[in-house]
Amino acid sequence: MPRVELSAGPIEYADTGGIGPALVFGHGFPMSGTQWRKVVPLLTGYRCVLPTLPLGAHRAPMRPGADLTQFGVARLLGEFLAALDLHDATIVLNDWGGGQFLVADGMAPAEHVARVGRLALVACEAFDNFPPKPARPAVALLRLPGGPWLHAQVTRTSFYRHAKSAYGGMCESRIPDDILDGWFTPALRDKDIRRDLVKFATGTPPRRELLAWTERLRTFDRPVLVVWAGQDRMMPADHGRRLAELFPDGRLVEIPDSGTLIPEDQPERLAKELTAFLTETGAPPETTE
Repeated sequence: MPRVELSAGPIEYADTGGIGPALVFGHGFPMSGTQWRKVVPLLTGYRCVLPTLPLGAHRAPMRPGADLTQFGVARLLGEFLAALDLHDATIVLNDWGGGQFLVADGMAPAEHVARVGRLALVACEAFDNFPPKPARPAVALLRLPGGPWLHAQVTRTSFYRHAKSAYGGMCESRIPDDILDGWFTPALRDKDIRRDLVKFATGTPPRRELLAWTERLRTFDRPVLVVWAGQDRMMPADHGRRLAELFPDGRLVEIPDSGTLIPEDQPERLAKELTAFLTETGAPPETTE
């Protein structure tokens, strides 16, 4: 897997290549680009780029002093666009919502923001829902002495992985254990990965600051697609509508019969909505004809 060196450390990524419009996919905590494994094959004609951000499933630790707060990771996303020299890129987020702050007015370098052509916000954190309420007990555990190690051990259990009252509540379908192994094993094996995971999980600013950041999003005048899930246990039902109304060029699509991880539950419907949005906003798929 290729990697690029950013200010915080090395970032691995997958890249389908090609000359089609670039789509850059964010992922949840602690997940990786395999979160999108069902969707990417359906997006023919696009260059799909999937960085593994330092949210706990990354395999190479970040530098000890790295800023892994919500905005710190959003800034890394901007650095990533610059490192790969991507232009008119579409940022696609699911679960983790902090990447939207890359385009908040005046918060990131203008040359990074200029590389973003549009956003697709798919059932993700927004407003003051960082982290979502069901995830807050896990964050509280991570703050305790020995908590990160204990949390890593708990991820081995079937209950944590698949129960609807635990991690399994992220979606209506059952995430295969080999995929979950890829997400959870790095923190199990490496204390420095656990250090990074804790820095991110506990690096959320106060509610007032989050809401102030959100207000800055109103100046982003490029197209924004908001996709919300009908069976979401993590993201409030009204946040989809409010996000779409926040942006000057926002639009909302609701997908029933799905939890937060729409790429897992409804990949075909999501790929169809993404392709329609991209085509309507000047980024149709590259064809070989």
